Amino acid sequence: MYKALVRPILFLFDPEKVHYFTFSLIRNLSKFPGVKSLFKSLYVIEDKGLERELFGLTFKNPVGLAAGFDKNAVLYNELANFGFGFIEIGTVTPIAQEGNPKKRLFRLKDDKGIINRMGFNNEGLQAAISQLKKNKGQLIIGGNIGKNTQTRPENYTKDYLECFNALHPYVDYFVLNVSCPNVGSHAKLNDKDYLLELISTVQKANNSFEKQKPILLKIAPDLNDIQLDEIVELIAETNLDGVIASNTSIDRTGLKATDARLTEIGNGGLSGQPIKSKSTKVIKYLADKSHKAFPIIGVGGIHTAEDALEKLEAGADLVQVYTGFIYEGPSLIKKINKALLK
Repeated sequence: MYKALVRPILFLFDPEKVHYFTFSLIRNLSKFPGVKSLFKSLYVIEDKGLERELFGLTFKNPVGLAAGFDKNAVLYNELANFGFGFIEIGTVTPIAQEGNPKKRLFRLKDDKGIINRMGFNNEGLQAAISQLKKNKGQLIIGGNIGKNTQTRPENYTKDYLECFNALHPYVDYFVLNVSCPNVGSHAKLNDKDYLLELISTVQKANNSFEKQKPILLKIAPDLNDIQLDEIVELIAETNLDGVIASNTSIDRTGLKATDARLTEIGNGGLSGQPIKSKSTKVIKYLADKSHKAFPIIGVGGIHTAEDALEKLEAGADLVQVYTGFIYEGPSLIKKINKALLK
């Protein structure tokens, strides 16, 4: 029903406007008696066989919603009724910011992909905390954190630290987003020496809490083998809890979209089916090179149950969807979990 009826209608309109319309629709529908139960009956599979123990946390199932969908933590309680095992909110920055100028979100329908240059648009740290205080504890919540666009390079770590300390009581794990191609000073955020400084500072803060939270690093799919070797070394040096592979890509190789269309869209991060193989290759390289020394959350181009299984077989411990959720609909999560049980 979703692909045959709902998606064709939604895809007639601007992607960003549709995103907020869908949010309002899900939130308002969920207020009606019986609707949450209906969603659960349609999409949720409760089975001990799906549970995963990772980072000292118990995930109901290994299929999560990637950061960027529920940036401001306003819909995670309702989205829990669609069968996810965990939801990652954010990217959250200390101060609210508009992000990049619109139009900044584009569909590549023939490629089953999306290009975005949102630029960490979010309502800020305090708004996210206000929403997270409403957590009904239905599933694990991750906090994806970043820096404000206007922050000077010498204060990058301060931004991450502010988000980390303030969100610590409200999320189950953290993700340091250093690989988004839509923010300034991208180069510094990928410099190994800087990452050592950032991770060490955040870990020191983590140790000051009575209960420590897992910290992961989200990396780009465009890293070469030398850069991936540095990531493996970095994890070993810092004892970081894991990696999310991967973020969006700046590569446009092999797309069905015309050069004219890509020129019209301009820069931004590519997600969806076009980066499936690239993401899986990164996962396999990290898993093999490190001898599976750390957990990996696999994300990028998961549109079918087979895509998810491919990521897990390559070395991922959990998977996340985003673009696939938009193109395939909420039944995707159930299909993946049913395939896992088989």
